Amino acid sequence: MSRERIITAAVLPEDNPAPPLSGVSQPPLRPRRLDEYIGQKELVEKLRISIAAAKKRGDAMEHVLLHGPPGLGKTTLAYIIAAELNASVPKITSGPALSRPTELVAMLTNIERGEVLFIDEIHRIPAAVEEYLYPAMEDFCVDVITGSGTHADSLHMDIHPFTLIGATTRAGLLSGPMRSRFGIAHHLNFYAAADLLEIVVRSARLLNLPSHPEALELIAHRSRGTPRVANRLLRRVRDFALVRGAGRLTVEVAAQALELEGIDELGLDALDRRFLHVLAHDYEGGPAGLEATAATMGEESDTLEDVVEPYLLQIGLIRRTPKGRQLTPAGYQHLRLSPPNKTSAAMVPELFREP
Repeated sequence: MSRERIITAAVLPEDNPAPPLSGVSQPPLRPRRLDEYIGQKELVEKLRISIAAAKKRGDAMEHVLLHGPPGLGKTTLAYIIAAELNASVPKITSGPALSRPTELVAMLTNIERGEVLFIDEIHRIPAAVEEYLYPAMEDFCVDVITGSGTHADSLHMDIHPFTLIGATTRAGLLSGPMRSRFGIAHHLNFYAAADLLEIVVRSARLLNLPSHPEALELIAHRSRGTPRVANRLLRRVRDFALVRGAGRLTVEVAAQALELEGIDELGLDALDRRFLHVLAHDYEGGPAGLEATAATMGEESDTLEDVVEPYLLQIGLIRRTPKGRQLTPAGYQHLRLSPPNKTSAAMVPELFREP
């Protein structure tokens, strides 16, 4: 039986995401105002200025495109912007859900003045649907074709000014016309350990969890630069502390809980380490193609590319080369292995060998 992977940045049921369009209050750990938001300081300052300007003008705020790895706060920022603009909650949908133009038009015509429309995975909107967004974003109107053949007619409808927030993990897949219509486009970076520590301290306070500062620092350093993972680990460690630590989070309790979950000092789990071991042992450190590595591991190549590789690349344990993935000296050091000597005479072309 495969083990659940808790350090993935994808949303899990335990994360208790805010239900879209329901009016239900947000999860307790989700910041609700810009003053509560931690990290991404450059983006927060841009948003603060744009929100204040929109309020003074009494107009809709510029459209916002947020791109970057999952779990870094794109949905949270959509809720915050909606709250700062004095709207209740944003209208939320996703690119795959908008399969027909009529679905998008229905949302746009029902939107109120100044409301926020949040589209997750916006790069997956079909091209036929995306074209209806262009006049809506620029001129706040939609043109719908009614009838067919000689009876076809164009129906022009004005809509209320609104703010579109698009989120994507693959900004390169967005079309040029779509990308150019966003006034604010920002890439969310992985969080530094100091920011993650501040997030974990705040979350522990909201969870009423008595904690030693060193224990929270340990969690922050193993959270893969991702707030969602940090909060998820904190909840897991809290459960362990309630059962084994008399309800108090100490360094020993945190270390035991993380060891039980199979998370090492760099935040790697069993799947990450298996990926590194396959490169080291089966492919002599690489370079090795992604498909070959996935076949050796018995995993999907998309899983390795989207879930495993980004963090390993970020911390420098592997590198991508034109010939495939390669283990770095830091990767060998983490595995406590010595890199193979690939510059032996047998591997040097005869032309360049010393006599």
